[in-house]
Amino acid sequence: MIENLNLPEKIKHLISEKNFTSDDIGKSNAKVLMFDDCVLKIEPRSARNEKSIEVLRWLQGKLPVPKILAYEIDEAAGLQYLLMSKVPGIMSCNEYYMERPGVLMAHLAEALKLLWSVDISDCPRIITFDDELKQARYRVENNLVDVDDAEPETYGPGGFENPMALLGWLEANRPQFEPVLSHGDFCLPNIFIDGDKLGGFIDLGDTGVGDKWCDIALCYRSLKHNADGTWGKKVYPDFKPELLFEALGLEPDWEKIRYYILLDELF
Repeated sequence: MIENLNLPEKIKHLISEKNFTSDDIGKSNAKVLMFDDCVLKIEPRSARNEKSIEVLRWLQGKLPVPKILAYEIDEAAGLQYLLMSKVPGIMSCNEYYMERPGVLMAHLAEALKLLWSVDISDCPRIITFDDELKQARYRVENNLVDVDDAEPETYGPGGFENPMALLGWLEANRPQFEPVLSHGDFCLPNIFIDGDKLGGFIDLGDTGVGDKWCDIALCYRSLKHNADGTWGKKVYPDFKPELLFEALGLEPDWEKIRYYILLDELF
């Protein structure tokens, strides 16, 4: 019940008559309430989260992203409340699209190219290797890395001894930076398809100027694991994630793909 939630009055007024469900997809510590026509995201107030709001404002009119309906801060509780419109369509990991890989790849390629087409000259967030590796080091040194959630080959025989060893390799092997507008978490649940067209992007908390191959790498991993049953209950045995590169018209840079998947292991 909305009445049981301690919400800012402006937010409460806009959603007081609406029914909702809680969304637990994803790994963030945000509380997400799903309504028929909007989404309320409640997060701890932080410089990072406030920068994400700034980026979302900047994206309005540039990309198919949620429209900001209201944004409030509760200073006493240390929380921020973002009420957004819903992006039309369904997640691209939906069974309908997983069973139609040609259609799926075309939409994902369109989504990536749409991101890359945005003028980044005045983007309010730039995500550099220094930023990423500094944050990764903090997580490693404070034992915040979940090794049980890693790819099977990341640690152990043939892999890295531990997260600190992985971090050292990442710091010593930075690839060339190819700046574009990067979603930051380009996985299938964050890309919506609306019938025969791209619906839009959600979960834009890490969006900013980043490397082109970061999104490609996370998209490839998402395709692979949505097909092999790692994420989701169904296995699609004939699914070929490599078709993404054909749809993009790019030769895969496997070194960069591996680098960004390994970097993500520390987050």
